[in-house]
Amino acid sequence: MFDWMVWTTPVAVFFSCIVLMLVGMTVWEIKSPTVLRKGFLPIATTRGDRLFIGLLSAAYINLAFVGLAGQLAEWLSLESEPSVWISFVLSMGVLALVMRKG
Repeated sequence: MFDWMVWTTPVAVFFSCIVLMLVGMTVWEIKSPTVLRKGFLPIATTRGDRLFIGLLSAAYINLAFVGLAGQLAEWLSLESEPSVWISFVLSMGVLALVMRKG
């Protein structure tokens, strides 16, 4: 059934983090209901809104990195493409920034 999917370690870790975030946010919302807040985002958001925006940002960062990895290797004269862990760390950092300050 899942033969068409490429489950590398970074992909599995990425999706595991998303599942853990969704479970954590659900428990957090039950324990402490959210209120609207205005951060650097141009709209007032709840925790769930910021999580959604952050997850979209993380997905786009990862997709852009995968798409540009070959070019980065060429531009920087690397022997092989940069590790996808770089985009994972960068995307989780952006997600944390959006959740905290967004």
